[in-house]
Amino acid sequence: MSGRLVLVGTPIGNLGDLSPRAREALDAADGWIVEDTRVSGKLQSAMGLRKPMRVLNEHTSEAKIEAYVREIAAGAALALLTDAGMPAISDPGALIVDACRNQGLDVDVVPGPSAVSTALALSGFFAQRYAFLGFPPRKASAAQALFAEFAESPLTLVCFESCHRIEPTMLAAGRALGSRRFAVCRELTKLHQQVVRRSLPEVPTEQEMPRRGEFTLVIEGLRRTKTLPEGVQSDEGDTDSFR
Repeated sequence: MSGRLVLVGTPIGNLGDLSPRAREALDAADGWIVEDTRVSGKLQSAMGLRKPMRVLNEHTSEAKIEAYVREIAAGAALALLTDAGMPAISDPGALIVDACRNQGLDVDVVPGPSAVSTALALSGFFAQRYAFLGFPPRKASAAQALFAEFAESPLTLVCFESCHRIEPTMLAAGRALGSRRFAVCRELTKLHQQVVRRSLPEVPTEQEMPRRGEFTLVIEGLRRTKTLPEGVQSDEGDTDSFR
């Protein structure tokens, strides 16, 4: 009898964001596949649960992932979690989802919080279309090259960054994109949540934006104004032609 893999979205900061359905799925699972047992162990403690945990991160071997898939195929119901937010999004958990799909195993999902959509909403930018870049390359030249691909794009850009890398990443974005509005969101849903809006290439100072916690950077897409025939006025004024 085949088991199932259930992708469970977990809070990105505030444990109060864990949905009732997520609680049910985590409680019903035979075990959890997690990114870090220390992080997910705290969630188990908060829920009053003791579930066996298997680790799946960037260091997990292909053989270990295959073993997890065999366990599911044999009838186990396993919940897939990441440290925060939706699993398999900029996350090695995508590997086991792909493997289960390839073998025709049941894969379900319990949606939950996402730093991407949360930051986009808080930015105030019109993000009808956007590109999620995950974690930009650590090397400055590679990060600048990545942002340069969007120099003429109307897509709003979203990326994750650590407290140690946020400033170099913003500098690389400024060199590649020129003057663009940005919103840098720090510690989303947590006690010290902060959103700072400016325009590149400016970077907020340490006093304005402490280099502590987790960061999600939103950079507005290229704005252009509609070209109207001479003498014709738009009721909307200057608007983004890509919107």
